[in-house]
Amino acid sequence: MLDFNQEIILEDSKVILRPLVANDIDALKVIAFEDKMLLQYSPNLIYNADLLEKYIKDALDSKAMQSRYPFVIIDKYSNTVVGSTSFCNVSNYDKRLEIGYTWLGNAYQKTGINRHCKYLMLDYCFNVLNFERVEFKTDERNEKSRNALLGIGAKEEGILKSHTLMYDGYRRNTVYYAILQHEFANTKLYNWYKSL
Repeated sequence: MLDFNQEIILEDSKVILRPLVANDIDALKVIAFEDKMLLQYSPNLIYNADLLEKYIKDALDSKAMQSRYPFVIIDKYSNTVVGSTSFCNVSNYDKRLEIGYTWLGNAYQKTGINRHCKYLMLDYCFNVLNFERVEFKTDERNEKSRNALLGIGAKEEGILKSHTLMYDGYRRNTVYYAILQHEFANTKLYNWYKSL
């Protein structure tokens, strides 16, 4: 069972995931403000103080309601906050959750950081929480995210049409992916991580 009152810290040689707190805004704004379209396929943008404050407040409110557990991502080599990710849409009863709200500053993309985060989060879900299913979703237009999910071994399950209202009024089609507990040890991500 995911305990929302527990301080969950996930760590390996490359990254630390620790719970998001309100004063992380100072560290996050350094990377969030550098690119207005950093979250172009997300329903919520974060490129200025008001937007980022709302993003953090919503994340912490959702944690209080026990539906989302947000983290900051720290690059251990530079000891720098480089992004954020979350466990979300948590159903302890059904033993499933989603990994989402994931973003990294441009300089930290394609560095392996995201793959380390995904491994640590999946390992925690399947081997600590003993959950059965982890879901992912993304905008149908987001080829980079879709390829990354396939690249870790998630399986595409379908497209929900006109699923999410975007910041600009566009209604996106959302693609769902999942990894099941018994599949994890045979995924590309698992094998990559174990070969490091």
